[in-house]
Amino acid sequence: MITKKERFLGSMYLGSIGDAMGSGFENISLNPLDDKTFYPFGKPKFKLPEWRITDDTQLTIITCEALLEDLELKPEVLSKYFVHYFSKRMIRGIGASTLKAFQELQIGVDWSQTGRRGEYAAGNGGAMRIAPLAFFDTISRNRIEEICSITHHNSEAYIGALAVITSIKIILNGNWLNNMSLLKLVADQLPNSNVRERILELYALEDSVSIQEVAKKFGNDGYVVNSIPFSIFAASKIKNRHISFIFDEIIESEGDTDTNCSITGQICGTYLGIDKIPLLFTEKLKKLPEYDWLSDRIEKLSSKII
Repeated sequence: MITKKERFLGSMYLGSIGDAMGSGFENISLNPLDDKTFYPFGKPKFKLPEWRITDDTQLTIITCEALLEDLELKPEVLSKYFVHYFSKRMIRGIGASTLKAFQELQIGVDWSQTGRRGEYAAGNGGAMRIAPLAFFDTISRNRIEEICSITHHNSEAYIGALAVITSIKIILNGNWLNNMSLLKLVADQLPNSNVRERILELYALEDSVSIQEVAKKFGNDGYVVNSIPFSIFAASKIKNRHISFIFDEIIESEGDTDTNCSITGQICGTYLGIDKIPLLFTEKLKKLPEYDWLSDRIEKLSSKII
């Protein structure tokens, strides 16, 4: 039996691996339309990008660090850590809503007044860093919404984050049984929203479409209604497909590859546990310059999990 601690470790490490793997492919077309170009010295070979973690992993691990100080994760505590790392220019690839929030926090604006509002705040920036909260029963839905609102004041952004947490909790609680649909289980626990409706649309199609077909039909960019249901759909394949194939399909689908691979990895890692993460992935992650930092925070927080 996989313990909760092992599932946490699996979630955090496989999420980091997904981010690192997908980061080099973000918004890059792997199937260029111009195949008639003449190359006098032969068509250049495609070189696989180097692994590199982005803000997806960095903000998730910063959330872990804040949880080490405060297991209830008050927004002002998390905001303090955001400012600390942002001021040191240690966070890369920050989206517009998150950047705005961090700049405002840095000059002393209260967390409740920072970030974007309205339709432009419906990004996946809150959802991509929310996974650690799923492992602590002290975190309420109200707290999840507060944590998201530091950067994204938008109900869809919050429900997208809630969908990630719900996916993980369903696995932790042993509720994803036999041939039950993860998509349906998640949708049943979400408030009415566009995120929920998209998840239900994917549930109706889940046995007839591939990961790439979902991306083509619905999109998989940084809009929370596209990326979160897409990532949960991809993660739902883990019972029957190897994680490497799932990551490959997400990357081949293009779009927001680092975030989509990261969130899918967080959910799949919860299901697999730490011991079933492919060794090749783990060894590549260990070679990254941030590995000691992220591993230290993950391992320390894992000791708090009951």
